Amino acid sequence: MTDVASVGSTLDKISSSRTRLADSTETFLALLTAQLKNQDPLSPMDSTQFTQQIVQMTGVEQQLLTNDLLAALVGMNDGGLAESVNLIGKTVTATTGASYLQDGQANWSYNLPRDAASVQLDVIDTSGKVVASKVLTATKAGDQTFEWNGKDSLGNQLADGDYGLRITAKDTAGSAITASQTLTGIASAVQTVNGTNIVTIGKTKVPISAVTAVANTV
Repeated sequence: MTDVASVGSTLDKISSSRTRLADSTETFLALLTAQLKNQDPLSPMDSTQFTQQIVQMTGVEQQLLTNDLLAALVGMNDGGLAESVNLIGKTVTATTGASYLQDGQANWSYNLPRDAASVQLDVIDTSGKVVASKVLTATKAGDQTFEWNGKDSLGNQLADGDYGLRITAKDTAGSAITASQTLTGIASAVQTVNGTNIVTIGKTKVPISAVTAVANTV
């Protein structure tokens, strides 16, 4: 993880350098203008000399721009992970169908945009296998919850771990209804896994990009 203090210090130095460069550029142009106005017509200033000075000033500005780009690349490599540390301890909501089974209990929240004539809830394990299912009849639009006791279709208690929920909903005309799923809980950790920044909500790991809301924990 990139050290936040060191990055901040570097950016402060770049900003300070930009300010000094701007001041120096204005002073240089003012002096150059004054020299051009008051030069001896019989012995004009050597254009090569002030052209070289302008080129040098431009070179410094280009170097500072390069520094800005490098700093941006550092931020991209860090992926904002350093800033994401602020999520820890906060109540976070993320768009995901994942949940964690612990002590025979896993919970999901989902939303139906319109009334459904039927809703099938399939619990899947990490390999994508359906381990339990529940079929609901008419279900009103709005926020819904589903609690699973961790037992498969044969009544066997499954091991604690990560599980997902697949929702198949249809209206009275048989048209599919897309349900949105969310997970809300306390963020306990952030990390990078295979180049993706991950936040742990409770014990469920989801991409930070899936986070839709953050609030202070009461």
